Amino acid sequence: MENLMPNFPVDDWVSDFVSWLTDTFQFIFDPIEVGLSSVMNFIIDILTAIPPVIFILAVMVLTFFFMKRTITAPILVALGLLFIYDQELWANMLSTLTLVLISALISVVLGVPLGILMSRNDRFEAVMKPILDFMQTMPAFVYLIPAVAFFGIGMVPGVFASFIFSAPPTIRLTNLGIRQIDPELTEASDAFGTTAMQKLLKVQMPLAQPTIMQGINQTIMLALSMVVIASMIGAPGLGRDVLSALQRADVGTGFVAGLSIVILAIIIDRFTQARSAK
Repeated sequence: MENLMPNFPVDDWVSDFVSWLTDTFQFIFDPIEVGLSSVMNFIIDILTAIPPVIFILAVMVLTFFFMKRTITAPILVALGLLFIYDQELWANMLSTLTLVLISALISVVLGVPLGILMSRNDRFEAVMKPILDFMQTMPAFVYLIPAVAFFGIGMVPGVFASFIFSAPPTIRLTNLGIRQIDPELTEASDAFGTTAMQKLLKVQMPLAQPTIMQGINQTIMLALSMVVIASMIGAPGLGRDVLSALQRADVGTGFVAGLSIVILAIIIDRFTQARSAK
C-alpha cells in the first residue's frame, strides 16, 4: 500500500546536525577530551597507588562517622570491598568509581544551578521540563552515538553519556525542593532585608538540602547504571567485565562483576543517604 504521508528525512537531519556540531566545535571538544582524560587518569593513578588495605580502612572510618557510629556498617563495607579485591577486580572497581564520581560531579555542578534557575523562573521551568523528559526517556544507548562523534572512544564519551542520562534528577529535585519551601519563611527573610543571594544561600538552599541530596543520590545511582553501557564505547571498569562475560556467555564472570557493581552501588548509596539524613 502506498504511503500517503510525506517521508521526512529526520535521520539525515540529525546526522547532518551532529556532523556540523562535530566539525564546528571540534576546537572545544578536543581540549575537553584531553583535559578530562588527564584528570580521570590522574585520579585513577592516585587511587591505584593507595594500598587496598589502607583504602578499605579509610572507607570503614568514614562509614563509622557517617552512619551513626555503628560498627555493623563498617564491617559490611569492608567485607564487600574485600570480596571485590579477592576477585581481582580492584583496579576495575577504582576505574568504575572514578567514572561514576566524575559523571555525578559534573551533573551536580551543572544541575543544581539549572534547578535554581527553574525554581526562580516559571518560563525557564516550562522550557526545561520537556528537555528533561527527553533526557530521561531516550534509550541510554542512543547517547553513545553523539558521545563517540564528539569525543572518540574511551572514558570521556562514557562520562558524557552518563551525564546526559543521570543529570535530570538533580535538576528536577533542586527545583522541587526550593519551590516546596514554606512561603512564610521566604517572606520572613524578605522582611529582614536579605538580598536575593542571601535568601538563596542561607534560607532556601539549607531548607531544600534534603530534597537536593535525594536528587544527587538518584543521579549517582543512574550514573552507576550506565557503567555497562559506557563500556561499549571503551570505558574501562567493571562494566567491561560484564560486557566481556556477555560476549563469551560466561555466567560466572558476569555474575561476579555484576555483584561487584551492586556492592559499590550500595556503599555509595548509603553514604549519600547518610549525608541526606544529616
